[in-house]
Amino acid sequence: MGIISVEQADHLFWLGRYTERVYTTLRFYFPRFDSMIDETVDSYQAFCESIDIPNIYSSKEDFLRRYPFDADNPDSIISNLNRAYDNAIVLRESIGSEALSYVQLAIYDMNKASASSSPMIELQYLMDHILSFWGIADDQIDSEQVRNMIKAGKRIERIDLYARLKVSREELVREVCRMIPRVERSGLLYDKSRLNQMKSLVENPDLDYYKIVSNVEAIV
Repeated sequence: MGIISVEQADHLFWLGRYTERVYTTLRFYFPRFDSMIDETVDSYQAFCESIDIPNIYSSKEDFLRRYPFDADNPDSIISNLNRAYDNAIVLRESIGSEALSYVQLAIYDMNKASASSSPMIELQYLMDHILSFWGIADDQIDSEQVRNMIKAGKRIERIDLYARLKVSREELVREVCRMIPRVERSGLLYDKSRLNQMKSLVENPDLDYYKIVSNVEAIV
């Protein structure tokens, strides 16, 4: 493709972020779905706090239903998937119909899961289709800059969520090493000082997760 407009760049960046947000929040939601069913003390409040969303839920049953499927809740998984689709649909010419089709399939999976009494199979298909979207984007999108803009958003979102969820230092170091070259090659406007600071933040023996989140959010 030719010159990428500021508007297109923004859509590509947020397509990467929203697809990653759906994928990673589902990854962490899956084990909680199983554990919450049998727990005697509700833990969903801690999950909401960890990813910095308001606890609007009345019970664990309410959380397990509404957090994935409530389209009126801006913090729900379905709301983030809809935002990913909204960005993808205006990028059809940039990403191609086949890449777009996998986002559409993820929407279909989410709607099936919402109507199911046992939604985990459909949600696994949803995750598989997001992985397929990323794979086909790598294979079919000719523009390296388009790919890098999507992946810069994806990597930034993953570090943001991983820091909020307090994953291990090893995982954060690995993701920062993946993120830095993507951002540098993306053509996006970014804060080089914050990008350079990320490596020292995640390598610090005394991890400051709050500072990592604040820093990664301010890179682009």
